[in-house]
Amino acid sequence: MKFQRAFLLLTVALTFVASTSVNAGAEPTFQTAKNAALPSGATGLYNGNLSVLSCPAPGDCAAAGIDQDSSGNTHGLVLNEVNGVWRDPTNVIPPANAKVSYGVSVYDVSCGGPGACSAVGTYSDSAQNQLSFVVNEVGGVWQKATEVTLPANAAKSGQVSDVHSIACASVGNCSGVGAYSAASGSDTIQEALVVNEVAGHWTSAKEVALPASTNFNPFADLSQVSCASAGTCSAAGSYIDQNNVTHALVVNEVHDTWRAGTSLILPANASAYAGASLSEVSCANGTNCAVAGTYNASGGAVEMLVDNETNGTWARASEVQLPASAGSNPHVLLYGFGGLACPSPGNCTSGAQYQDQSGNSQGLLVNEVNGHWQSATELVLPTGSVQAGPNGGVVAVSCVSAGECTAGAAYEDSSGNYQALVISESNHTWAAGTKISLPGSASTVGQAGGIYAVDCQKTGVCDAVGSYETPSGNYLGFTDHAS
Repeated sequence: MKFQRAFLLLTVALTFVASTSVNAGAEPTFQTAKNAALPSGATGLYNGNLSVLSCPAPGDCAAAGIDQDSSGNTHGLVLNEVNGVWRDPTNVIPPANAKVSYGVSVYDVSCGGPGACSAVGTYSDSAQNQLSFVVNEVGGVWQKATEVTLPANAAKSGQVSDVHSIACASVGNCSGVGAYSAASGSDTIQEALVVNEVAGHWTSAKEVALPASTNFNPFADLSQVSCASAGTCSAAGSYIDQNNVTHALVVNEVHDTWRAGTSLILPANASAYAGASLSEVSCANGTNCAVAGTYNASGGAVEMLVDNETNGTWARASEVQLPASAGSNPHVLLYGFGGLACPSPGNCTSGAQYQDQSGNSQGLLVNEVNGHWQSATELVLPTGSVQAGPNGGVVAVSCVSAGECTAGAAYEDSSGNYQALVISESNHTWAAGTKISLPGSASTVGQAGGIYAVDCQKTGVCDAVGSYETPSGNYLGFTDHAS
């Protein structure tokens, strides 16, 4: 299941959802999904985790996740599609100071070009510190991972660092974000970090400067990053102030320099203890980005917020108007896996999960059109479905242009099994979803499986990756293609 970019949340299944349903003309047609091969010795995917995908060109992609062996040890997994053919996968070779070759997790992957990708994740050293790594693909070959050099104030023992998101604007120019343990006197606190690759060289990570009045331990974290060009990025996350209130945090990189973080101004109905956090960010260009997250309204309901940066300035965040079926407390959930896409300034699509008035979990999708966020629409489920399910909801969205997007969805059928859909939008109208045909005799994606990522390179041409449950209860990965 998807883990949010903050720390592993591998207990909730990832699956995409979409919204309303009038047939909208040409749309991607996904094939029967194909089984994704595993490295030698691997028996399956850890919690169904084949979770991230980056495609710099049609037929050229990189995917990543976590596999496990017969002893239950986990390994970082990377695999590549070259000229339309998925090659044999490989396990990440951790840095030299790793305690063992297992216990490695890959959280994200991004490609500057075909055969030139980078991935980030974590591993453990002999002192049981959780350390972060970056690993580059050069000329189509994955290199040995390199330890991320943490900021000077990093704790020397009991370290828990985590680079969970990476974006590569071009070959050799990437930015990663996450969190680490900093030493503060005799205590250890959590700070946010950023780390850059410039012209093929990874620099030391830097601590993010936070707004004033932070808590002694700000529990700062950056969950996702988006880069419009080399050295021009935006990251989203959260931190805690001195009153233990969680704030939505945005941080901009301008001309290779990360600025101090900014706390978003929340919607007017936000509680004084709003508990706001951001899970998604997408940049259409260097000065126009969008974020999505959640906050507590004055009555305690967990609502969805969106916000836009226009010409370098972040506006006040807006409450997303949920479907009419939403309950008084919709308990909105965003997974933080790329569930926001902005193909041009003022034109974005995002999605989430919410609870309806009957307490059932449903999916939603919401569009921004020419700078105006529309009301969200509820996922229309296939005949025979029960609900989107607690493990459903929009996980990722990919858009090739304004109003031309593809998402994935999950729903719970009448037998209580989770199934996966893909749904496409044409001219701002969402077509009916298509159920994914799984490999072999598989009958369900399971609670921890589903479509984890979709990447559309041009109209009608998309790739997707995810996982499904075998009759024995094991999880295997799949790839799928639309053209």
